[in-house]
Amino acid sequence: MKILIPVDGSAPGNRAVEHVIASVAWLKEPPQIHLLNVQWKLATANVKLFISQDTINDYYREQGMAALADARAKLEAAGLAYSYHIAIGTPAEAIVQAAQEQHADQIVISAHGQGTLSKMLLGSVATKVAHLAPIPVLLVK
Repeated sequence: MKILIPVDGSAPGNRAVEHVIASVAWLKEPPQIHLLNVQWKLATANVKLFISQDTINDYYREQGMAALADARAKLEAAGLAYSYHIAIGTPAEAIVQAAQEQHADQIVISAHGQGTLSKMLLGSVATKVAHLAPIPVLLVK
C-alpha cells in the first residue's frame, strides 16, 4: 500500500503521521510512505525581477525541509522507511497531483493543519483534497 501524507509542519498537521505509525501494525506489510510538503508559489514576474530563481528555489527547499522535519523524525524513530517531496503551488491541487504521480492508494491528511484565519480565507485544504482526490482520503483529527 502506498500512502501519501501531506504535512505543513504544524503539530496538528503531524497527527496524520502519528496515525499512520500507529496503524502500521494493522497492515500485512509495511506501507510505502510518501511525505509531502506544499509551498505556496511566491514568485510572480515582479519578484523575479529582484530575486533569482535559484534563490527562490532555495527558499522553497529550506521552508519545505523545515516543515517536514518533525514528520521525518517521527517516522525514523518508528523505524519506517519513507520518501519525501516538496511541491510548489496550491496545496489541495498539488496534493492530489502528487498522489497521482506517486500512484498512492490513500491520502492520510490532518483535518486541522493551518490556523483558523487561513481556513476562513482559503477553505480547508483537507476538505478540498477529499473532494478532488480520485482515491480514498483519510481525515485525521
